[in-house]
Amino acid sequence: MRKLWTMALLLALGTRLHAQEQRFPVIPYPQQLVPGTGEFVITKDTRLVLPAHAGRYSNETAQLQSLIRQGLGYSLKVAAKAPAANVIILRLNDALAGEEAYTMQVNPQQLIISAKGAAGFFRAVETLRQLMPPFTEGSAGGHVTAVNIPAMDLKDQPAYAWRGMHLDVSRHFFSIDYLKKFIDLLALYKMNKLHLHLTDDQGWRIEIKKYPLLTQQGAWRTFNNQDSVCMQQAKNNPDMAIDTAHIIHKNGKTLYGGFYTQAQMRDLIAFAAARHVEIIPEIDMPGHMMAAIRAYPYLSCSGESGWGKDFSTPICPCNEATYKFAEDVFSEIAALFPSEYIHLGADEVEKTSWAKSPLCATVMQQNNLKSVEELQSYFVKRMEKFFHSKGKRLIGWDEILEGGISETALLMYWRSWVPDAPVKAARHGNKVIMTPGNPLYFDGVPDRNSLSNVYHFNPIPKGLTAEEAAHIMGAQANIWTEWIPSEKRADYMFMPRMTALSEVLWTNRQDYGDYLQRLNEHYARLDQLGVHYRLPDLDGFTEDNVFVEPVTLRVRKPLENLSIRYTTDGTIPVAASPVLPADYRISEPQTIKLAAFSPAGNRGDIYTLHYRKQSYAKPAGITPAVNGLQLDYFKGSFKTTRVIKAAPDTTVRVANIVIPEGLGPAGAAFGARLQGYIQAPETGIYSFFLTCDDGGMLYVGGHETVNNDGWHAPLQKSGQVALEKGWHPFRVDFVEGGGGYTLKLEYSVNGSPLQPVPDTWLKTK
Repeated sequence: MRKLWTMALLLALGTRLHAQEQRFPVIPYPQQLVPGTGEFVITKDTRLVLPAHAGRYSNETAQLQSLIRQGLGYSLKVAAKAPAANVIILRLNDALAGEEAYTMQVNPQQLIISAKGAAGFFRAVETLRQLMPPFTEGSAGGHVTAVNIPAMDLKDQPAYAWRGMHLDVSRHFFSIDYLKKFIDLLALYKMNKLHLHLTDDQGWRIEIKKYPLLTQQGAWRTFNNQDSVCMQQAKNNPDMAIDTAHIIHKNGKTLYGGFYTQAQMRDLIAFAAARHVEIIPEIDMPGHMMAAIRAYPYLSCSGESGWGKDFSTPICPCNEATYKFAEDVFSEIAALFPSEYIHLGADEVEKTSWAKSPLCATVMQQNNLKSVEELQSYFVKRMEKFFHSKGKRLIGWDEILEGGISETALLMYWRSWVPDAPVKAARHGNKVIMTPGNPLYFDGVPDRNSLSNVYHFNPIPKGLTAEEAAHIMGAQANIWTEWIPSEKRADYMFMPRMTALSEVLWTNRQDYGDYLQRLNEHYARLDQLGVHYRLPDLDGFTEDNVFVEPVTLRVRKPLENLSIRYTTDGTIPVAASPVLPADYRISEPQTIKLAAFSPAGNRGDIYTLHYRKQSYAKPAGITPAVNGLQLDYFKGSFKTTRVIKAAPDTTVRVANIVIPEGLGPAGAAFGARLQGYIQAPETGIYSFFLTCDDGGMLYVGGHETVNNDGWHAPLQKSGQVALEKGWHPFRVDFVEGGGGYTLKLEYSVNGSPLQPVPDTWLKTK
């Protein structure tokens, strides 16, 4: 009886917590929220009382009134004195901890927002925005006679000062209207930094009046190899089509590109500032400068542009004309952007041209520089000194550590394979912004693991004391756009991943299931805002499926309002395609393409399901005696598992699908083969899910079971195999291209939740 009572209590508690999250579907979740009884109802009779010195907060008041006007169709009347009931009160509270801190006390009579300053009032307005009905969003909006806000006592402030997003507008260009939409989403989820990557080899995107060729020539290009990849993928995914708004025809050539005038950028900066988002410009030097060098060839050491061993030819740090150019450019950038930060980039520099330059040899000798890495540091430090003269602080990618770093530079850490970089910088006293490629490079194609990986990211590197950890300012996610050619594709790549990062950086909360429940309430809001977000994953199948007897496909939908549409003729599902039956019977080999559609017409991932008939694989007829697997380690770079060399450099035994540290240099490319036998405890069809960065193949029972080959960002692929009870041959081939890897194998039987393959299932002879 006690057991039954306990189960009932847990079920009731779970139901109550779920109901509470639906009542307060706020992302990021507040630091403290105590639910109250009842609701505050906003109507045409509600009055607004402004804080002392109300003129200082006119922007935030206007944002609040705009929010209410979207919901109710009118603004609230302002009262000089608070009535006893039906009133919203904005109140100053200097005792709060920080500029973004705020409190919100809601009961049936009053809604009181207290803040230390303008930023706190604005963050409170965005919380209130999320508590209002989703249909009030967007240009169309929707008016009701009343809006109910649940009673609560809320206290909130951010865990980290730097909560950022990065957008590369050089590889592919984005309109000012899209940047405003992007900024509004940042504000909605309490992100406060937008790092704009304005220049690179593929395009110069900001007007510099002293050097007009930077945009007249450098902002335009003929289609490159990245565009070709996008065009090819657009055949199966319309989101990958090149945006025709950024294509022109000039002098008989088709050109892609665009740039922002300084007037356009001032307007964008003002738009962001009104939403308490700071725009940080990046002009990437001394590498990634091909667009500039082609316009002004004297900037390189040889007067030529092109590609070296790894990267493009950089500008020359040994020519005073280079510094004149750089200082002129950054003078205009410093005057244009009010941010205290300017990002210099300083990553991925091809230094071979410096090593060959007689001029650089002289400069290095005169300045006692022993390597080209120190020469890069010389350039960075000179630019930082110039930034200081303009009242700005320098940010650089973590390569600025090489050759020495000043104590005042900010380090942006991205190279996951150099884990000690942020630790060294923090111990040196430098401020650090965490942007590791895994999981914060949002240009990596998302899969079912992506949200979880972001949500469980810890911004504090291992090995730091509490005092050293104080140098970690926060984090940001980066969107590099080589293969993101459209605004819809950009939306898909960063939403909803950004919502997970926002909770990490604002609340530092670790309740993933709770977060997912709240996220489900946000999709309708994103639909209203015209966001082409990635729909949550469908379940109940793998990509490569087998059957022994006829089977039934039952797709599990994460949201009830999704419709699942399918085709069997190889075409892509569209909104007019037939709806997949709840029980779809499969009795012969076939290929099914299916996709989910939201009520707003947003299409989710296209799943291609292959079904083939297979007999149960016979076991090997042996019982292997040794626990674990044999791991063969191959030094070198292999783009696919098919070309791993024959003889391993090292062979060791491992307990599971793991690659121990120390087999090769950190961050190096390698190949690996893990082999032995896997136990099938019962006869059945086993589903396997292989996550790789870079690529891998799984073979079970003599069958190719999962193909996740080739270099790519972390990505999960799945497949099935029919096995008789017993021990079966087992092999995982894996290749890593360098820079940090992911390798994970999970399984499912009869639709069970994914779980790691147990150690006891793996043995060798």
